[in-house]
Order: sequence, then structure tokens, then C-alpha cells
Amino acid sequence: MNTSHLKILENEAIYVLREVAAQFENPVILFSGGKDSIVLAHIAKKAFYPAPNPFPLLHIDTGHNFPETIEYRDQLVKDTKSKLIVGSVQESIDSGKVKDETGPDASRNVLQTTTLLDSLEKYNIDCAVGGGRRDEEKARAKERFFSHRDNFGQWDPKNQRPELWNIFNARKKTGEHFRVFPLSNWTELDVWQYIDAEKINMPCLYFSHKRKVFQRKNVIFALTPFVTVGDDEKVFEAEVRFRTIGDATCTGAILSKAATVADIIKEVAVARITERGNRNDDKRSETAMEDRKREGYF
Repeated sequence: MNTSHLKILENEAIYVLREVAAQFENPVILFSGGKDSIVLAHIAKKAFYPAPNPFPLLHIDTGHNFPETIEYRDQLVKDTKSKLIVGSVQESIDSGKVKDETGPDASRNVLQTTTLLDSLEKYNIDCAVGGGRRDEEKARAKERFFSHRDNFGQWDPKNQRPELWNIFNARKKTGEHFRVFPLSNWTELDVWQYIDAEKINMPCLYFSHKRKVFQRKNVIFALTPFVTVGDDEKVFEAEVRFRTIGDATCTGAILSKAATVADIIKEVAVARITERGNRNDDKRSETAMEDRKREGYF
């Protein structure tokens, strides 16, 4: 398999990360524990070697994460000696800033927006670097590398700056900030090929394993303490894995026997549904992702 394009993509991401370090005073990497943020942290380490990675990791903890995600996050922070900043959705709920959803489809995923914006303000962060890619979803396809956010943290897709010849304009007013996406031109297949080439250790959730699940509206959910199984929903054991990792209440699994990175690459190469096709939060409306992004979502 020809992977020469991965070096081009890596060099592009390194260039963007170095531009972030040069143009912003207090940038962070948004770290979800998913494959894209893991790859982003890996490239950041390479971009500034032998100096340490200058970007702290900012994790917005919903309180409904898979335990495996938190375990992986903490081990990565320990191994790389990174600084970790955690924004707690539970604290946002306890302070009355947001209200926990109720009902069978309740999720804290939307509530992350408030916690994220509060964390950016609390720590005086002027740039949040994320692992978003344009191939994931139609709203993310509209993003530039440097995505301007106003002083309310809002995104206006019609008011983005040109990026001719990869010249990035990071000028902003007081209270405004930027989201930056170094992996914009990557695809899911690129990410897994890069993980294979770089031998990056990944969370076990990405690989096939047996667990108790149930199906709701064509989405397979893992049985966790954070979800309520309906009377008409049957719990069964299946061999599954996750293509994307987020809040356990909205992240769907897929039936899969892919137990290695090589297996995953073969599976992704023939997939006809995007990885976010198994995200219940994206199914709330036709413009669910774009609506959340306008309000300050990742």
C-alpha cells in the first residue's frame, strides 16, 4: 500500500501547529481520547522535538465517558509528561449553568459547549487546536484551518478568512479566539494508515471486543450506567468496536471483527458510511452539527 501521501499530510499538520505556536499566546489541544486527538498530540510532539510539546491538553469531561477513554488519557499524559486541563460538565450542571437532559435519548454531549467556553475563558486560552477533519461531516467540510470565533464563541461559516498559499490570519479582538484544525485534509483512512506507520498505541475501544449492547434507532449502544434501556429494547452480547469515541450516551458501535490496525484499515477502505454515521447526537436534526458549531461546539 502506497502511503507516501502521509508524509505530505504530516508536514502540512506540522506547519499549521508551528504557525499556532508562533501566532498565539496560550494555545491548547482539544483532547477527547479519540483517534484524531491522539494523532494530533503525536504530531505535535514531532513538530517541536527535541523540545517538549508546548500545548497543554484540554479535555472536556462529560462524566459519561467510557472508562477506557479516561484510563488511556491519564496514561498518555503520564507517558508524555503533558499538562492536562479538565473542564467538568458535572461542575457546569452543579453550578446551574446547564441543565442535565432527561428521557431515553438524554445526553451531555450538547452541554459540553458551555463547559468548553467557560474553560477557554477561565484559562485565558486564545486558540483551541482540534482534530476535526473535513471528511467527517458536511458542517466540518466548511471549516478553514484557522476558524475564527467571536467573543461569544460562535462560528459564522459565511464570515471566514481566505487562506491563500497557506497564509493564516490570526488577528482577533479582545475576547475572541480561534479553533485550528491541522488534520483538515486527512480522511479516516489516512488517520489509520498513519497510526499504523507510526505504531501509535490506541485505546482498546477501537478494536473488536465482546460487550453487552442494545439497539436504538439503528444505532448500537454499549450498555453503560449512563444509559437507560427501554422496555422494548433487548440487551445482547456482540462483537463490536467503535469508529469514533465520545460520550457513551451518543457514541454508537459497529459490528466488527477488526482486531488489529491492519484489519481496521481494510474495513475503513470499503466502508460506505462515515464514522459519524453511528453518532446519535448527529441524528437529532439535519443540521445538528452545524447548529452546535454555531453555538461554540468543537
